[in-house]
Amino acid sequence: MTAPLPTTKLPKTDEHLLRELAPQVLGAVVRRYGNFAAAEDAVQEALLAAAMQWPDAGVPDNPRAWLIQVAARRMTDQLRSEIARRRREAEMLRQEPPEEQVAPPPEDAELGEHDDTLLLLFMCCHPVLTPASAIALTLRAVGGLTTAEIANAYLVPEATMAQRISRAKQKIKDSGVPFAMPTERESEERLASVLHVLYLIFNEGYASSIGEELQRGDLVREALRLARAVRTLLPDDGEVAGLLALMLLTDARRDARTGRDGELIPLAQQDRTLWDRALIDEGVALISAALPRGSIGPYQLQAAIAAVHDEAQRVEDTDWPQILALYGLLERLSDNPMVTLNRAVAVAMVHGPRSGLELLATLGRDSRLADHYRLAAVRAHLYEMAGDVDAAVADYLAAARRTTSIPERDYLSSQAAKLSRK
Repeated sequence: MTAPLPTTKLPKTDEHLLRELAPQVLGAVVRRYGNFAAAEDAVQEALLAAAMQWPDAGVPDNPRAWLIQVAARRMTDQLRSEIARRRREAEMLRQEPPEEQVAPPPEDAELGEHDDTLLLLFMCCHPVLTPASAIALTLRAVGGLTTAEIANAYLVPEATMAQRISRAKQKIKDSGVPFAMPTERESEERLASVLHVLYLIFNEGYASSIGEELQRGDLVREALRLARAVRTLLPDDGEVAGLLALMLLTDARRDARTGRDGELIPLAQQDRTLWDRALIDEGVALISAALPRGSIGPYQLQAAIAAVHDEAQRVEDTDWPQILALYGLLERLSDNPMVTLNRAVAVAMVHGPRSGLELLATLGRDSRLADHYRLAAVRAHLYEMAGDVDAAVADYLAAARRTTSIPERDYLSSQAAKLSRK
């Protein structure tokens, strides 16, 4: 949405409900009226009205229908105002007023339980936008991510991302190309962007880049729900299956990632008995069926890596040579410095920390990652493995200063403090 919700009066459960309903309501309003920018403003007004009224009046029996009705009324009011303005201008020019009809707010029968989020997901990947702009816009509209969270995902300043999203909206408006559900062929062309959006929404939910919470269950659940919906539409697509498998295999570790006080627990120290075996089995079955089918993409490779981790009963049983080989394949398919960063860890586990540090040195020259906290954090870990305590402490502290995630900051600071006491 275009502005944060005024949630000071709103219970936490209702706040989460509004965030989950927002893309569904926006999709329904856009589907009916076709104007993305105006629909976004109308839905924002409906969310604001809910945030102010529900604490006193209570949550309606059908909160989604309530929000759509309010947003639709706002759209109708805007359209009537625009038509009245045109008529006044026409009258001044002594022309006949245009014969325009205002669509009434949708009736209750139209609301039902139909979920327009998937529709909105494909619609946001608009043909006049570059993939990067389409993904950024979709993350804002469908994922409900803040501009800062999207900027973190793209490794760019927040101001740069704000301009990108603003230009994307304006470009759609100026293009004259309808903001409508794509055809089957257009959907296939937009699939790569749709999958990338779901991947980034899931990542932000699994490891929140900003704030006090390490994980955001609402984003994880929504990404999984939409990934399952896309797979229902495209059951034979290997990358769709790969992405869903990756989400399942990663989310399976959720309960083991935090301690009693919400502190971060890294993979090597997690209690693996807390991992969700049902999710692991489902994810392994998905990726095992997808890999032999033919063309292998980056989501399938990432899912395969996650499966190797999840199938190890103990951390020392992890097949690091296989993981290193998979990262090598993934690096050939992706120009993403984060892939190289992860491969450096695998290199260190197979060939020793100094080899991993040599690979990290090349990333220090990549402007996308040079000042990112994760590069400093991984470098600190490898220095610790190599026994260089002073260098490890310096990098742990540097990483702690750069991250905007409080649980990660606390973990990195504690690692530096532990090493300093040795």
